[in-house]
Amino acid sequence: QVQLVESGGGSVQAGGSLRLSCAASGRTFSRYAMGWFRQAPGKEREYVAARTWSGGTGNYADSYYADSVKGRFTISRDAETVYLQMNNLKPEDTAVYYCAAAIKWGPLHLIEYDYWGQGTQVTVSS
Repeated sequence: QVQLVESGGGSVQAGGSLRLSCAASGRTFSRYAMGWFRQAPGKEREYVAARTWSGGTGNYADSYYADSVKGRFTISRDAETVYLQMNNLKPEDTAVYYCAAAIKWGPLHLIEYDYWGQGTQVTVSS
């Protein structure tokens, strides 16, 4: 059974930082994309960031970021874990953050994800 388990959410003041983690089990995603989405109350789900994996060899790894988080969020990963370092957080970053993993290839900004975590709450106060 495939599981994606997020951790690292919490409450922080504006300008602060949080680091989310998502660990996959049940199958390998080393050849595929893993990413993060978020959904705030009353809003549509937003695709935040995604990354392929270089295999730890220094080969090229592709990344995607939403315009709303570029320069503030950094995604990184190893074979089965994906991280989201969130700096300079703003109140509008408040949302439930979901980890996702794909088992197909394609442009990161268009890829469809097959597996989802349960979500972790991030709350940023002003």
